[in-house]
Amino acid sequence: MARRPRSRASSPRRIDFHSHSYLTDGSTSPTDMWHEAKVLDHRALAVTDHLALEDPTPLLDRLRREARAWEGVGFRPLVGVELTKLPPRSIATVARASRRAGAEIVIVHGETLAEHVPPGTNRAALLSGEIDILAHPGLLSRRDAELAAANSVVLEISARRGHALGNGGVVRRALDAGAELVVDSDAHAPQELVPWAQARRIALGAGVPDRAIERVLSGTPQRILRRALER
Repeated sequence: MARRPRSRASSPRRIDFHSHSYLTDGSTSPTDMWHEAKVLDHRALAVTDHLALEDPTPLLDRLRREARAWEGVGFRPLVGVELTKLPPRSIATVARASRRAGAEIVIVHGETLAEHVPPGTNRAALLSGEIDILAHPGLLSRRDAELAAANSVVLEISARRGHALGNGGVVRRALDAGAELVVDSDAHAPQELVPWAQARRIALGAGVPDRAIERVLSGTPQRILRRALER
């Protein structure tokens, strides 16, 4: 059964910075992902398809072509990349190349508990000076949480099965260090997008206190969005 859009009177509008299309490992087009996000009354959705050491230009050019169709419809498609399983020493270089190629959002596939990721990925991402979000960072160290806070990198609370295993520790370390948090879907299909009420439950379940929910679901996403639109 298709999900119905959320009432604007009942909840604020979601901003989600992590999703995938069939240009990498998602199941459908960027347009289909953006369409479902609009139906769910999201304010914005970033399609952040996977990128390794290849030229980011073809991927980002394709995403931008589809994004143009959404101009003026009260919804903001964002184009971006998720740097995935690179040698850590290459992360800053590829992130810079992605910015030059037009990426509005750059995230890094962190050291999730669900997959084998090169050790040192979290630290290299946080020191790169180029990324917006460290996705599903797994067993995040205290020092890395402090680096996230110092370098204005947002840490992700993941809605995706497997990647979500580390959410509790990530939230605890982030709160202790004063790092910012955001709830992202990591959706690979339209039905995996996360409405506001579900995002709130995910945040609370991961240990975000009531007093910080507004910041995690609204304040921080709005700041990331403003930064993306200023680029």
